[in-house]
Amino acid sequence: MSHPLKIRRLGRQPYEPVWRSMSAFTDNRTATTVDELWILEHDPVFTLGQAGKMEHVLAPGEIPVIPVDRGGQVTYHGPGQIVAYPLFDLRRIGVGVRELVNKIEQSIIDTLAHWNIEAVRREGAPGVYVADAKVAALGLRVRRGCSFHGLAFNVNMNLEPFHRINPCGYKDLAVTQVLDLGGPSRLVDVEDVLIGELCRQFGFDAEPAAPVTPELPTRVAV
Repeated sequence: MSHPLKIRRLGRQPYEPVWRSMSAFTDNRTATTVDELWILEHDPVFTLGQAGKMEHVLAPGEIPVIPVDRGGQVTYHGPGQIVAYPLFDLRRIGVGVRELVNKIEQSIIDTLAHWNIEAVRREGAPGVYVADAKVAALGLRVRRGCSFHGLAFNVNMNLEPFHRINPCGYKDLAVTQVLDLGGPSRLVDVEDVLIGELCRQFGFDAEPAAPVTPELPTRVAV
């Protein structure tokens, strides 16, 4: 059985308003609210998950550090990185938290395979890796049976800020991106494939993409 999925492409946005908006969306949604996938880039920011320790933030410099309510440790978001927030009713689509993580990882792995890039997951270290370097990070939260926060997928960005942290709490963890692995440089090319793979994994029918707007949705009319 397929389910509808509303795709929102939000362009480049500051982190905190998006965080507040997806949290409000999750709190306000009902059993009939259509699931959404938000696709965007963030202004430069380090986010520190609930398990995060400031000792893993080595030298943030001018980039702000924001403690947030997702799982995981510290990561970096910035231009040239796809951030995708799956706002899914897990009970309705019939998946648990572990399966949610596995399906998101598999979607990224299958996306990279479109450009013959061989990627893998690591047991106990959520995310996607190519030759021991991390290309995508996951940090999720489930509230009232619904997911928010999501994934960060490096495509064509300045990787220098990752040297200012221990990415995901791992010292000297190498970080890579799609462009350096022989894939495309345009985010939209990777976004389109990623959306298709996420829909395939979770059994969604994507609705036409909403136009980019600076006003972030806080809830969907039902």
